[in-house]
Amino acid sequence: MIQSTLLFLSAPDITIIVIVALVLFGGKKIPEFARGLGKGIREFKDASEGTANTPSASDHTEKRA
Repeated sequence: MIQSTLLFLSAPDITIIVIVALVLFGGKKIPEFARGLGKGIREFKDASEGTANTPSASDHTEKRA
């Protein structure tokens, strides 16, 4: 039940969250946090794509036989 309510945030809810984040972290820390979060997501995507494109050991043995 909690998961379904978290998906439906209204505009006033988001505004309050942004204001609280500004008060807690300050205007200078939020862009640094967002930049770090973006780098982390990008690295995760690159790593997940790398494992999907990398042939496994079983693929090599099947081609040889």
